[in-house]
Amino acid sequence: MSKFNLGQFPTTRLRRLRMKEFSRRMVSENNLSVNDLIWPLFVCEGSNIAEKINSMPGVFRYSIDNILKELETAAKLKIPAIALFPQIDSALKDENGSQAIDENNLICRTIKSIKKNFPDLGVICDVALDPFTSHGHDGLVVNDVVDNDATLEILEKQALVQANAGCDIIAPSDMMDGRVGRIRKALDDNNLHNTLILSYAAKYASKFYGPFRDAISSSGNLKGGSKSTYQMDIANSDEALREVALDISEGADMVMIKPGMPYLDIIQRVKSEFKIPTFAYQVSGEYAMIKGAIDNNWLDSMVIKESLLSFKRAGADGILTYFAKEIAKELNNE
Repeated sequence: MSKFNLGQFPTTRLRRLRMKEFSRRMVSENNLSVNDLIWPLFVCEGSNIAEKINSMPGVFRYSIDNILKELETAAKLKIPAIALFPQIDSALKDENGSQAIDENNLICRTIKSIKKNFPDLGVICDVALDPFTSHGHDGLVVNDVVDNDATLEILEKQALVQANAGCDIIAPSDMMDGRVGRIRKALDDNNLHNTLILSYAAKYASKFYGPFRDAISSSGNLKGGSKSTYQMDIANSDEALREVALDISEGADMVMIKPGMPYLDIIQRVKSEFKIPTFAYQVSGEYAMIKGAIDNNWLDSMVIKESLLSFKRAGADGILTYFAKEIAKELNNE
C-alpha cells in the first residue's frame, strides 16, 4: 500500500466509482480487445471436413478448404493471428517424426493456402514432434529416453520448412534445452531474419492438455515414459524465470506460459521480471471445463470474458484461446 493516507470511510467511499457504468468504464484498469486474441485451429487431411472434437464442444478439426472459410470470419473480426495444429494420419507417423520436416506436409500446405488467401493474417506454428511421432513424445526417443540434443537437429529443420512455407511466428513448444538458439541460428543462416520466435518458455507437465491430445490424435500414442522429463514441474515457479531468461538470451522475441489460469502467478512474475511480450495459452482443458459448465447452465457465459481478463490483469499481452471467435464477435458488438 502507499505510504500516503488513502482516506477513511465515510469521507472515502470506493463504491462511488462503481455506481454508474460510465465511471466503471473510465477507471477500468484492464481492458480486453480483439488485438489480444490468437485463435488456435486444428487442421486435418481431406476436403469439406468439419469434424467435432468430443472433448472440446464447439471446436472442430477442419480440412484446409474449410479452414479458409473459417478465416473469412477471422479476417472480418480482425483477429490478428491464428495458431495451427495438425492431426496427422497415423500411417504417416514414425519413431523419428519424419513428416515434421517434409516441406509438403499438412501444416506446410495449410500455411501456403492461408498466406495466399489471407496474406495479412499472422500464422503461428508449433515446433515439436508429438503430432508426428508414433510414440507421442515431443522429441526423439533414444534408449527409452527423450534425447535432447538429437531432437534439436530435427526441430531446426522443422522450423525451416514452416518458415519457408510462410509461417510468421515459429513457436517451439517441445521444452528441449537450447532449441531457441538452434532455431534462431538456422533461421538467420537461411535469410529468415524477420521470422519471429514465440517460445513456449514455461510449459508445464499439466493434466489440462487432455482434450488437445484428443484433437491431434496423440493421446493414445504416448509410450516410453512421462513428458515430465522435459516439461516443467507444476510445483515450480523460480525455474520458470530461468527458462524464460535462457530463451530470451537465445533469441526469443516473445514468450508463452502454458497452461493459463492455473499459472497466473507465473505470467505475472515473468512480465514483471523481463518486460518482454508475454502470452498465455488458455489450454484445451480450461476451455472444456468452462464450455461444459456453460452448456450445462452451471455458469453464465460471462465467465469467458472474466477468465480472459484474468490473463490481462496478470500481465499477458496476448491470449491463445479457443473462445477467440466468440469473444471477438462480442467485442465487435455483433
